[in-house]
Amino acid sequence: MQIGPHQLRNNLFVAPMAGVTDRPFRQLCKELGAGYAVSEMAASNPKLWDTEKSSRRTNHEGEMEPKAVQIAGADPKMLAECAKHNVDRGAQIIDINMGCPVKKVCNAWCGSALLQHEKLVAEILDAVVKAVDVPVTLKFRTGWDRANKNALNIARIAESAGIAMLTLHGRTRADGYKGDAEYETIAAVKAAVNIPVVANGDITTPEKAKYVLQVTGADAIMIGRAAQGRPWIFREIDYFLKTGSYLPPPLVSEVSRLMDEHLRAHYAFYGEFMGVRTARKHIGWYVQDLIGGEEFRQEMNLLTSCEDQLDAVKMFFDRQVGERLQYRPSEEKLAA
Repeated sequence: MQIGPHQLRNNLFVAPMAGVTDRPFRQLCKELGAGYAVSEMAASNPKLWDTEKSSRRTNHEGEMEPKAVQIAGADPKMLAECAKHNVDRGAQIIDINMGCPVKKVCNAWCGSALLQHEKLVAEILDAVVKAVDVPVTLKFRTGWDRANKNALNIARIAESAGIAMLTLHGRTRADGYKGDAEYETIAAVKAAVNIPVVANGDITTPEKAKYVLQVTGADAIMIGRAAQGRPWIFREIDYFLKTGSYLPPPLVSEVSRLMDEHLRAHYAFYGEFMGVRTARKHIGWYVQDLIGGEEFRQEMNLLTSCEDQLDAVKMFFDRQVGERLQYRPSEEKLAA
C-alpha cells in the first residue's frame, strides 16, 4: 500500500477520532500493527492554529512516519493555508475531513455538511492540492442522507482534483453511527476511480476485515471505535489476513504493561491535570468488558493524580483471573 511516495507496511489504518487519536494513541496502534494513522482534525481557522488544543492535535514529534494531519473547514483559501501551515510543521500527508457527522461541525458547514455542495467540494480539493507538495487525501461519507447519496460524484470530483486516496465511511451524515455500513457503495466507488480507496465502518474483527476487503475491493481498511481499548486489534487482523489463523488473546500481563506505557505517554503529552482526566475514557475502554470493569471505571472518575490512576489500574489487572485476558461480560451483564 502506497500513498504518494510513502510505502506503508500494511493496509490497516487508524481512523482520526476527535479526542481519541492523539499522538500517544496513534503511536501505540502503530507499534501494535497499524500501518498508518491520521491525526484528529485540526481547524482551518488561523485564529485557532496556535491554541494549545490545535498544537497538541498536530503534534507528531517522534511518531512513526508518515505523519498525516487531518484538516477541517469550509473555506477553500483558509483550508489551503491551513494545509501549508501543517506541512511547514512536518506533515507529510494532508487529509481533508468531509466525513464528520457531529452536529456542531456540520452546523458550521464543515465535515459531512460539505457533501451537499459539490461545487464547493471541488473548489476546496483543488485549492488544497495546489497549495502543498505532499499527497492530499479525502475522508467522506456516502452522502448527506439516504435520499441524497452522492459518493460517486464526490469520488470523481476528488480524483479529478488530484486527491491521492479516498477513505469512505459507509454511512450518510444522517446515519451518524447507526445501522450497518453500506459496503456496496464503497465497492461502487472503488470500481469508479483509479486511486486507492479505503473502506471504513463496522470493522471489528479479523473475519470482518477480510470480508470487507473482499466485498468492496478496497485497497485498505480503516478502524476507529473497535480500536478503543483494544489497540492490538491491528496485529490480530494483520496476522489473520496473512495466515488465516488467529493470534491468541493477549496475556493479562501484556495488557497491563501496554496500559501502563500508554498512560505514562498520555500523562507526559497532556500534563497531570489534563492527563488524568482525558485518560479516564481510555481506561474505561480497556476494562469495559472485564468482570468488575464498570465499577472500576466509576472509581477512576474519582481519582485526580497520575500515580493513583496507575496504581489502581495495576491492582485491577492483578485481580483478573486466568492467564489470558478474556473479554467476557460480568455476572451483572449476563443477568441483564
